[in-house]
Amino acid sequence: MRDAINETEADILLLQEIQGEHLTHQQNHQRWPDCPHCEFIAQDIWPHFAYAKNAVYNVGHHGNAILSKFPLVRWENINISPYSWASRSILHGVINLPGSQTELHIICIHLGLTAGERRKQFIQLCERIDAHVPHTAPLIVAGDFNDWGEQAEKHLNQHLNLQEAYRTLHKRHARTWPAWMPMFKMDRIYYRGLEPVLCERPPRRDWHNLSDHAPLIAAFEF
Repeated sequence: MRDAINETEADILLLQEIQGEHLTHQQNHQRWPDCPHCEFIAQDIWPHFAYAKNAVYNVGHHGNAILSKFPLVRWENINISPYSWASRSILHGVINLPGSQTELHIICIHLGLTAGERRKQFIQLCERIDAHVPHTAPLIVAGDFNDWGEQAEKHLNQHLNLQEAYRTLHKRHARTWPAWMPMFKMDRIYYRGLEPVLCERPPRRDWHNLSDHAPLIAAFEF
């Protein structure tokens, strides 16, 4: 997975269900990393990272992560899951971009599987952005929305004036799940205060061996 991610040459990564610790896997797999997976992936390329532990169980924990080539000046995780075993969170980071006084706000999310759960989480997301992101600041909100019914637009566009990068460029949301034959439009990259110039599924053929979701990559101009 680290090799595949490196090939994207992305400046910032937003990752979901990253393993922080798993004692059973550590014992059963000879080459299991001796550090959280976000740190293992970030090694030598993304010097700034934040890991948010959400789902905690007897043998370990997992959650979401932001990895960045640019300084991550502060971050906060808001657990929005009603279940102890589910990794549902809003991981909000602020990044200093080189040669600019502007702070880029990055929100990595993983929303629930049920429509009722997601409706509450959309409200929590909107409240977080209203309270903590200046309207003039560039903002990216991305991750696994689990948005089977494509309801996110009603909240994020109408309330916050966020646009979705793939839809802006291709007139529809990207199909990202399941990775071996993408049919459902589960993953999104929303933005405000910058312009997308690219949004695609990376072409590497073996992504389906690495995750159940196909990844998205986007490029933006300020």
